Amino acid sequence: MGHPAHVHFFKYMIKNLEKAGHTVNIVARDKDVTLKLLNIYGFKYEVISRYYYTMLGKMHNFIQTVRKLLKKARKMRPDMLIGVGDPYVAHVGRLIGKPSIVFTDTEDAKLANVLTFPFASVICTPLCFKEDLGRKHVRYNGYHELAYLHPNYFKPDENVLDFLNDNDKIIIVRFISWSASHDIGLRGIKSRTDFIRTLENYGRVFITSEGKLEKNLEKYRLRISPEKIHSLLYYADLYIGEGGTMAAEAAILGTPSIHIESTSKGIATGELSGNFIELRDKYGLLYFYPDQNKALEKAIEILENGNSKKEWQRKRERLLSEKIDVTAWMTDFIERYPDSFYENKNRGI
Repeated sequence: MGHPAHVHFFKYMIKNLEKAGHTVNIVARDKDVTLKLLNIYGFKYEVISRYYYTMLGKMHNFIQTVRKLLKKARKMRPDMLIGVGDPYVAHVGRLIGKPSIVFTDTEDAKLANVLTFPFASVICTPLCFKEDLGRKHVRYNGYHELAYLHPNYFKPDENVLDFLNDNDKIIIVRFISWSASHDIGLRGIKSRTDFIRTLENYGRVFITSEGKLEKNLEKYRLRISPEKIHSLLYYADLYIGEGGTMAAEAAILGTPSIHIESTSKGIATGELSGNFIELRDKYGLLYFYPDQNKALEKAIEILENGNSKKEWQRKRERLLSEKIDVTAWMTDFIERYPDSFYENKNRGI
């Protein structure tokens, strides 16, 4: 578990596997609220890594994490190793001669993909993933976020609204730290204060941030327990920000969603992502822009439309009717591996 989203992604699958009598051991990296979520959900885990912000630190951490995971794996002798875009399980699986199953939905995580794909046994991606990864590649008709936001698992908690006035429009803004390897060379929101002041004219703004905020923005910081964020996203009138995972989560929950991020060439990074393109072009649930000005224009358009939320909920219903229960698929794939792999390949998936 290297990221808070990984905890959400795997939590129901782990419960399914344990209920079926399998033993699941969790190792984790101390990043953001990852460990806090593991504690909230009652998972036992071992911390074998912490988060580094510099490339030199990341290189050192890679070697140390592989070493620690290898030591643990040799002691435990697992039947397989599983992770999200995880070079550590791919390398250690190869070293101990056991299969590694890696899930990913991020085409532009170039460094992580180069370190992971050649060593992984299987790479599982959404059907809309833009690249063909060859004979190891298995696709499923869903998104990572549906592993925990599918109605079979997610039930919104209305209690998250207790501190709000009934007439408040809820606007959630996400700032990221720009320190992940796949964030190198990318850009987001330039003038945070002006950005928030504009949005504040249309509703109550809450900021969720990976890093420190300017003093004048601290009053907007969202102060709820991290496991409740998806309920607030569900009831929100708009999500807008730099966080790609949260942008996809909001869209899948039926909340208007806008992602702001660009490459060094000024291209919106959503254009590089199969799931973002599908959520925009097929379902109309998500928009993405390379700069905050165009994003704010779309945000204002959405917020001034009194029917936006209902429209997005209808779009969500269509999406759910066309996508699978990803957790159920994952559980079955892992329990019946390698037969499940060959079945998927024979079906051309």
